[in-house]
Amino acid sequence: MRYVLFALPFVALLGLLGVFYYSLNRDPGYIPSVLIDKPAPQFTLPAVADLGVPGFDTAALKGEVTVVNVFASWCIPCRAEHPILTALKDVSGVRLFGINQADTAQNAKAFLDELGNPYDAIGADADRRVSIDWGVYGVPETFLVDAQGVIAFKHVGPLSPEAVERDLLPAIKQAQGKTS
Repeated sequence: MRYVLFALPFVALLGLLGVFYYSLNRDPGYIPSVLIDKPAPQFTLPAVADLGVPGFDTAALKGEVTVVNVFASWCIPCRAEHPILTALKDVSGVRLFGINQADTAQNAKAFLDELGNPYDAIGADADRRVSIDWGVYGVPETFLVDAQGVIAFKHVGPLSPEAVERDLLPAIKQAQGKTS
């Protein structure tokens, strides 16, 4: 019995070291989403005033592959990501919808007037309710919705050119292949 009590802390230490070692090999940017392969949540978002593009709802996500980007004018990484979204739209030709989270219409307009508006539709999510339903942890986040309205991909954080090439463009091609 004495040897068991002596060995117990050593065994616990080895177990903790194993957990730490396993954690070192994990991708810190990977945050799983329970919404992957599930229909987009039911919602309706009004248009952001004075932007010249409509708001959107769940039904608008059906029929074509769509990238949905959650952004805000107060979000520094959103500013860095914006040219990548514009290039993505140019390269892929995919529809790009925006969820403007917890922002004023004036600030959203100033942000898009300065950087350009690549979005085909932008919904105002002033109270963050729709973002919560989508499982958004923070801005920016980007989703890919297939033509059936099913969420096929999620990227947490700002998109980089590498993430677009490695992850998003292949996911778009795969989603477009489902509709062909």
